[in-house]
Amino acid sequence: MNIQIHSIRFDADKKLIDFVTQKVKKLSQVSNDIVSAEVFLRLDKDDERENKITEIKIEYPKGPLFARKQSKTFEEATDLVVSALKKQIIKQKEKMRGE
Repeated sequence: MNIQIHSIRFDADKKLIDFVTQKVKKLSQVSNDIVSAEVFLRLDKDDERENKITEIKIEYPKGPLFARKQSKTFEEATDLVVSALKKQIIKQKEKMRGE
């Protein structure tokens, strides 16, 4: 799986990039059909507590899947996004079996 990570309005450190890469790779345990993943780590303009946004777009055979979550930390937002994508992948698999 090809993984691209983009950090917007800040420079992501190696530790964060490694964390995100590790989490996204775990999606391949749910499905081997994932072609690529594009991750956007973005700082919201607000200086509020929950200003970290993680968006992940996955290229999947039945069409792209997308999830976006906002949280206090990028790690927490990434966990939430990966969890949401796992649910979407499982739903897609169930649809494919039902056809």
